Amino acid sequence: MGDEGGLVTSGEGSRGFTPRAALAGLRAYDVESAPCALELADNTSPFGAPPAALRAMAAGVGDRLARYPTTYSRELRDAIAAYVGVSGDEVMVGCGSDELLGCAFRALGTPGDRVAYMDPTFVMARVFAQTNSLLPVAVPLTAAHDADADALLAAATLLTYVCTPNNPTGGEIARPTLDRILAEAPGVVLVDEAYAEFAGANHAAAAPAHERMLAFRTFSKAFGLAGARVGYVVGARALIAELEKVRGPFTVTALSESAALAAVTTDLPWVERCVREVREVRGRFADALRDEGFAPLPSAANFVLIPVDDAVAWGAALRARDIRVRHFESLPGIGDALRITIGTWDDMQRVLMAMAATRDARPAVSHA
Repeated sequence: MGDEGGLVTSGEGSRGFTPRAALAGLRAYDVESAPCALELADNTSPFGAPPAALRAMAAGVGDRLARYPTTYSRELRDAIAAYVGVSGDEVMVGCGSDELLGCAFRALGTPGDRVAYMDPTFVMARVFAQTNSLLPVAVPLTAAHDADADALLAAATLLTYVCTPNNPTGGEIARPTLDRILAEAPGVVLVDEAYAEFAGANHAAAAPAHERMLAFRTFSKAFGLAGARVGYVVGARALIAELEKVRGPFTVTALSESAALAAVTTDLPWVERCVREVREVRGRFADALRDEGFAPLPSAANFVLIPVDDAVAWGAALRARDIRVRHFESLPGIGDALRITIGTWDDMQRVLMAMAATRDARPAVSHA
């Protein structure tokens, strides 16, 4: 059966299922979900959902739930276009940016095609490649934790995935690096901008003019609507039209659509204030970590990555103090590390005390 999978019949006439070969090395997305008093693992907003978004959802409960939402979220799409600085038909909205990335891999790749991606980066880039029977090609970051343009271009793939600011490192791709990738990549470049607001960046505005670039963004981070699951992608009309063919209708709920519309219009000043506070706290937290002897990587996102000697042990020690962070083992070029979402300054002071206590209880820990 090759990669197709399906039902098979044994000699005795029984029926069984043979999974697709492309899925053999994959597991369902699974992260530790045991709740803690201080949740700093998922890069969500410490300020909650925007006030106008909450009001819109409360007002939308009633008969809207008995009807389908709009087919392709036209009103929300146009509001996003105004926010980004593009035309409405250069935007597509979906159930989180994950769904839209999946659409891009499905619409633009043919089984067997190779997909180049930064390593380390957002784990779903590799997963979406494999689940669509594409061949993932991991390209290590440079020693400065930037995308390696030479190696990505040498891979000569029809799809290239880059993330800026990158998850989990937090660093932005240098502008000359990104410009070169966009100019010289042989196929479509997928630019993941989930954390763009925290970097003060807007590569999405330029995506339509590049013709072979798609920029993916989300309401889950800066806009505080992770539970609503709304994302969007920006690109040339022809590329957006291809993605619409595979997205399907009605993937954004009516209430989520209302909340996102309120957030990107009425609540923009509120969102911008929250982003400024995160950026200020991020800088203070990174400085304080360095004062304590740690070596956080430079971050333009709403989190910092801190190399440690044993990420599992460090994560467990923080969890014992009722703080949940994301731990990573053996990241290429980095080793073990903790990714810690930026909360309020009070939150981060609590983390600093917990980190210091953990360090003092582990005298052999190396912080570099």
